Amino acid sequence: MADRLERERRTLRAMIEIYCRSHHGTHSALCAECEELYQYGLRRLAKCPYQENKPTCAKCPIHCYNPTMRARVRQVMRFAGPRMILYHPLLTLQHYLDELRSGKAGQSKGTKEE
Repeated sequence: MADRLERERRTLRAMIEIYCRSHHGTHSALCAECEELYQYGLRRLAKCPYQENKPTCAKCPIHCYNPTMRARVRQVMRFAGPRMILYHPLLTLQHYLDELRSGKAGQSKGTKEE
């Protein structure tokens, strides 16, 4: 479980790279706009109150991205998500497993809070 946040960082980077390559024509580095989004995502991950027990963003009860950045990252994820299996199959599998785990944790957590 110690690798959970590092895997989140790698997944975020991979998704932004796929998006940036296709939409902005980059090859070896991110464009300034995508680099800004990536750095913002890293800051949000660093401040996540769940840390190693972090659920996937889709299952998280806290929406820590501001509305503008949230819209941008959703656009990236909508585009890159289906392509992740081609470029990063292991990261994709691990992300889905994390989502399944966080779903179970989120359900039991939700029942305790009510």
